[in-house]
Parts: sequence; structure tokens; C-alpha cells
Amino acid sequence: MQCWAVVAMMVLGHAASHAQINIDLIGGGAQQIPITVLPFGGEDRFTQRVSQVVSADLARSGMFRLGSQGSVRPFPSEASEVDYRYWKNEGTQTLVIGRVIERADGTLEVRFRMMDVARQSQVLGYAFTVSVTQLRVTAHKIADLIYEKLTGDVGVFATKICYVVKSGETFELQVADADGFKPQVVHRYKEPIISPQWSPDGSRIAYVSFEEKKPIVYVLNVFNGTRKVLASFEGSNSAPAWSPDGMRLAVTLTKDGTSQIYLLNADGGSLSRITYSQSIDTEPNFSPDGRYVMFTSDRAGSPQIYRMAVDGSGDPERMTFEGGYNVTPRHSPDGKSFVFIHRSEGRFNVALQDIASRQVQLLTTGSFDQSPTFAPNGKLILYASLLRGRGILAAVSSDGRIKQRITAQAGDIREPAWGPLLNNRRKESEQ
Repeated sequence: MQCWAVVAMMVLGHAASHAQINIDLIGGGAQQIPITVLPFGGEDRFTQRVSQVVSADLARSGMFRLGSQGSVRPFPSEASEVDYRYWKNEGTQTLVIGRVIERADGTLEVRFRMMDVARQSQVLGYAFTVSVTQLRVTAHKIADLIYEKLTGDVGVFATKICYVVKSGETFELQVADADGFKPQVVHRYKEPIISPQWSPDGSRIAYVSFEEKKPIVYVLNVFNGTRKVLASFEGSNSAPAWSPDGMRLAVTLTKDGTSQIYLLNADGGSLSRITYSQSIDTEPNFSPDGRYVMFTSDRAGSPQIYRMAVDGSGDPERMTFEGGYNVTPRHSPDGKSFVFIHRSEGRFNVALQDIASRQVQLLTTGSFDQSPTFAPNGKLILYASLLRGRGILAAVSSDGRIKQRITAQAGDIREPAWGPLLNNRRKESEQ
């Protein structure tokens, strides 16, 4: 683990046991899209109500303004049942309706339609065949489809996040839905767990554990719970980062003296060194095209961010010049920018830098922000912060306008990582 991260890890306090995390919107987009989501027909027979999850997803994004559900009963659930004149008088522009139907084989058919009230026409509609246990994830997929149709960007409501919770003397690596629901402990130990990173296919998490009284890099299979040691060389093994194809990882090792960056295969073989300096080189992060690795180094006298070709050609290029402390680079999904932690006047904040223009934008104003990670659509950045001395997560949009605060009922949350987009929408049929 890099020397400047040790202090960061020790600052976070202690609290009680883990619990479901809560996400509160504390700042919205400048131009919110109006939309009305009505209760789905038949959903009241189930504990998980699809329309409520869809509404919560859209509202929490900060991109949408939820409209009134009106006074008409029963709610329409098919296109033929929509009274467009009534909804136009209610000021509704876009109306989402749907139905949950129980089938003879025990599965459910979840239908939804998005209607343009002014044009009196359907603009989107799908049906999903799912089990009762899949109602919530199906609702997230519906919200993703709506988000994509109305914003032009891919939705990330059906993705996963992982993070570390410190409860008393115990550290837990947890995985949850992007909205904080269904948290699951995938690893627990009484020694620190840090630096979790998702594999590109979402099946594995690489992380660092101190359970053997030294930092060792492990890879955990999130589906079956099995794990293996990836890097356990003499000295420190830290800061794992996956290549975009999932075939290799970059890690920081001190096996040859100072902290340097190495590449190795996902099975732990074919170790090769790619940085050569007498300074601390750490926190590697691959560019989306796999050609470059960005990393933190103090080779100029203070921690700054550099970029080098993965094949070792050419000299490392310094990327940050504003201020004397810039660490933890993370490429945006489109590769055009990167986020990092910038220190100014004793405050540690998330900043965004455009690679081509070198323009820097400060996105947060907290006192101690760290561990930024992009949502897979590049629109939100999840990070760790402090609130009244307690570790929490927070999120900010890449333009700085939308802000979220993510807290647990108990415990300190830290070290977040946002999982990848998964090709699992399972559109059964377009309606």
C-alpha cells in the first residue's frame, strides 16, 4: 500500500455492525426531465412493487422530476386505457404504465409501456418473464431502458457496487445493488481490506487483505465465493487494477525495493515490471483501450499522476501540474478524462481532468474525499468521504451538478468500486 494512503485509511473511525445503505439526493440536475410513473396493475400482490423501484431509481439519478399520479382510479396499465386528455390537463408529458401478471408455471410477466401524452403514442415498451425474486432487478432494467430512451445515455440502475465496511474491529467486503439494496458480505476479517476492483465481466473482485499480517492481493469469485492469491511476493502487494479484457492485472509490489508497478496474468503468472524508478509508483489504472496505464508517483518530489504505454515504449508522461498532491487516477469509460484526488488548503477533493485540454474541474468540497470510481456510463463518480467523523460514500455527476450521499445505519463505509455494465437485460419481447 502506498505510503500516503496509510494515513487516509487510519483516519476513518469505528462504529457498529453493517446494515443496508441509504442513498439521498442532495443536489439535482439543472434541467430535470418530467415523468409520471403509475403503480403497475397486479404489483400490489407482491412485497416488491416494480413501479416504486422504477420511480426511486429515476428520482435518485437527479435527472428526472416525478409527477403526480392524479386521481383517476383504477390506474391504466395498457395503452388502450390511457385517457390522454386527462393526463395532458394534469401537465403530464411522459407516462409510464405497466402490469405484473402471474403465469400458470409460477413465473411472472412484467410489462411496461412509456407513453408520450402530447402525441398520444407509445415510445417504449417491453415485457419480461421473470421469477418473483427477480422483480427488483427487473425494475432496475426498466428504469435503465427509460433512462436511455430519454437521456441518450446508458442506464446503470441494474449494476452492482462493492465497498468496505468497518464495524468495530471487523472489516467486511460487501456487494450491493447500485441503489444500496441487498448488501451481501463476500469477505470478512479482523485485519484491513482495501482497494477492491471489479473484473470487466463483473464475476470477480480483486482486493488487498492484511489477514496474513502483510498486504496480499486476492481475487474473489462473487458467484461461488471461492478466492485465490494473486500476488504474495516478499514485501507489499497492493493496488490491483484489471486490464479491459480481464486477462491481466497491474499491481504495486515492493519485491525489488521501492513500490513499482508490475503486470501479471489473471491466474498470477507471467510477472513483468513496467515502471523503473527510485520513487513510489503506485495506484495503476488501465485506459479503456488497454494501451496506457495511469499511475501515481512522487518522482517529481510530490505525489502526481503520470501515464505510460503498457508496452513500455517511451517515457512516462506527467499528467497533473496543479497543486502539490494529486493521487488515485481513474479513467473515464470513454477514455477522454480521468478523476483523481486533489489536495488544496488541507482539503482532499475529487477532481476531473480532460486529457486533451488538461483542464481541471474540482467536483467536491468535502474535507477528506478519496477512492473515486466511475459509474460504467461515465455520468456519476462514486467516492468515499467523511460526515461528522464517520466514513460514508457519496456520488457526484461528472459535471458537478448532481450530488448523492450514501450512508449505512451503522459502520464506516469506504473503498468503493462501481461494477461494470452486464449484458443481462433479458428483453423477452418488445411491446
